[in-house]
Amino acid sequence: MCHIPLFCWISAAVLKKMLSRAESGEIPKTLTQMYTHFLLLQTNIKHEKDYEKKVTDEYMILKLGKLAYKQLEKGNVIFYEEDLRECGIDVTEASVYSGLCSQIFREELGLYQGKVFCFVHLSVQEHLAALYVHLSYKNNRSQFFSCLSSELSLFFTYNLSDVHQRAVDEALQSKNGHLDLFLRFLLGLSVNANQSILQRLMKQTRSSSDRNEKTVEYIKEKIRTINSTEKSINLFHCLNELGDHSLVEEMQHYLRSGRISEAKLSSSQWSAVAFVLLTSEKKQDKFRLMEFVGANKADLILQKLLPVIKESRKAELSYCGVTDEGCAVLASALRSNPSHLRELDLTGNNLHDSDMKLISAALANHHCKLEILRLCNCGLRYEGCAALASALISNPEHLRELDLSGNNVGESGLNLFTALKNSPHYKLETLQISSFPLRLPFIDGAQQPFLPFHNLQGNLHSNNPLEYFSSDSFMDFYPLIH
Repeated sequence: MCHIPLFCWISAAVLKKMLSRAESGEIPKTLTQMYTHFLLLQTNIKHEKDYEKKVTDEYMILKLGKLAYKQLEKGNVIFYEEDLRECGIDVTEASVYSGLCSQIFREELGLYQGKVFCFVHLSVQEHLAALYVHLSYKNNRSQFFSCLSSELSLFFTYNLSDVHQRAVDEALQSKNGHLDLFLRFLLGLSVNANQSILQRLMKQTRSSSDRNEKTVEYIKEKIRTINSTEKSINLFHCLNELGDHSLVEEMQHYLRSGRISEAKLSSSQWSAVAFVLLTSEKKQDKFRLMEFVGANKADLILQKLLPVIKESRKAELSYCGVTDEGCAVLASALRSNPSHLRELDLTGNNLHDSDMKLISAALANHHCKLEILRLCNCGLRYEGCAALASALISNPEHLRELDLSGNNVGESGLNLFTALKNSPHYKLETLQISSFPLRLPFIDGAQQPFLPFHNLQGNLHSNNPLEYFSSDSFMDFYPLIH
């Protein structure tokens, strides 16, 4: 969330208010606490502006929440006047509502359909939608139930833990994860700390018997049974909202001990490891696969920790036994949007041409921003190099260092890369093909940067490395070695 500018702005607004002398209380520790404080902050701003109070704050938020939920259910972030009317919002007062919650709701001019409306960010819509479901259940507002969707109406035939469990199931069934944040907010709103913030909006306070133990156990069971690391990570966020950290603390102990490579971890434990690494206060700039390889194979670890790899700038996977399955995972990380990987080291992994084609296809993707690629001693041959060179033709603007030393690419493989020198967008500065450097004037001096060296020794079968090349090839090197 810290990558989202609006969330940073929300956090700054809330913390500025809470750290002032006029405010006291605990600093928000969860996403739900932050957004709930922000909502009340905007309500207070409305009072300061002294708008005519035609509706109470509770009804106003319920109406906006109803709109937020109905549109979230449809997958809409833009809506129209008729959508407002369906939720009891008078269109003539829309500008007043926009002013009442000036930082939450705004109106914009559509191209052909008059006024269109949206919340300032999808996360604000998700928070209001969750708040609507929570308050409607807690306050038993029957006048709002008549217009509920069939799915939402089913929520209110059960107790609160059943509501939460159904929401968990709905979020897990979503293919695009559009209910993930809604679920986190809905569960977070049931915690006492958030209920105390919302107390003036709620007619009914929580009973002492209304607790979250059943919900926590239900989520833990789901984590143990589902096979998606991404969905499991969101469930760990849900546990965090509910104040349960038991699974995470277990994995933190493994990581601190330095013996995690010795442990045969379950799918749920790997999800916990991914969650710990992603939420660590220490920036995860480099992912080192060797720290985890041992009792678990490299390909499995890559599959389970794919979300971590996607967020890392460097992935060091040398001599770990990565195979085709692992290459498929890496390809997914390289073409993700956005792609954060800038350096990938696959040294010492025995890669086939088919593996290189997977990696190369990802390198050709316009989302890939990889700058350094090390493929030393990977068993690459001409076909793998051809796929790699083709990728650099398709996406030439980012890769600046390529290490192919220890691979039998031959002169034909070298020529694939030297042929790229005429591309005006080519950024490759360093190509290493063995451990002994020879410099090549890859591009004219006026077209800097140039490819500073080719290393050739490791691929030559003759004692005289220059015998391997034709006289024309030798003349390319002659000015630098004469």
